[in-house]
Amino acid sequence: MSKIDLFRKEWLDVVFDKKNKAYGAYQLRQQNSSTTTRALLFASAVFILLFLTPQIISLIKGAMPEEEVVKQVEVAIQQPPPVDPKTPPPPPVEPPPPKQDQVKFPPPIVKPDNLVRDVEPPQIEDLKKADPGQKTIAGDPDADIVIAAPVGEGPKTAAVVEDTKVYNFEAIETPPAFPGGMAKFYAYVGKSVKYPPMAAENNVQGKVILSFVVEKNGEITDIHVDRKLGSGTDEEAVRVLKASPRWTPGIQNGKPVRVKYNIPISFSLGN
Repeated sequence: MSKIDLFRKEWLDVVFDKKNKAYGAYQLRQQNSSTTTRALLFASAVFILLFLTPQIISLIKGAMPEEEVVKQVEVAIQQPPPVDPKTPPPPPVEPPPPKQDQVKFPPPIVKPDNLVRDVEPPQIEDLKKADPGQKTIAGDPDADIVIAAPVGEGPKTAAVVEDTKVYNFEAIETPPAFPGGMAKFYAYVGKSVKYPPMAAENNVQGKVILSFVVEKNGEITDIHVDRKLGSGTDEEAVRVLKASPRWTPGIQNGKPVRVKYNIPISFSLGN
């Protein structure tokens, strides 16, 4: 009797033997296990959903951005103290002499003919030796460069800022140059250029115009082809410039600076 399973469906036939099986109790007994299983699963799902609903709502609220509340604060600004008209202005401070000589060369002002004074303007040779200014001042080679501070404060030492500006070679004091001059440069180009086979086959001849920057250490950077010739000549001209020896850098105010330079490289199939 210990091995008898009273929940097996075979016992239903024994219990309902010679009875009305069309009655609802027989069908209820047959579907009891599946109905119980479905009810248990449905109840478990409802319980889990109710248990996790508060957490899901909190996650949704946390994902939505909170509206920022801007607080307006009124600030009362005090009026500046009145200025005493009897207080004399501070005496003018004469700036120290510049490091470079300065020649009087103020900006031109249009005046009537009767107010024009016959003043000889400075010559080009004078401007090569001195800087233009409001008046003629003799320079002091040993003077330090000082930035004028507002009235009431002493002189402050200016922070050293590296000059990274790219100057035009036409407006530079001492333009950059190839070691030995341009004749040496074109001799280097003539030895280094390898005529591209495609250009030679198509009889391509002419000039490639390039621009580049001579750095403070003489290195050539930022090479650009301004006027192309094609058939591999542009790439060959760039290659020759990249392999060029270092140039002598340009000088501005006694210091090496970055200078933009333009140069043509000719390609010719002549003898």
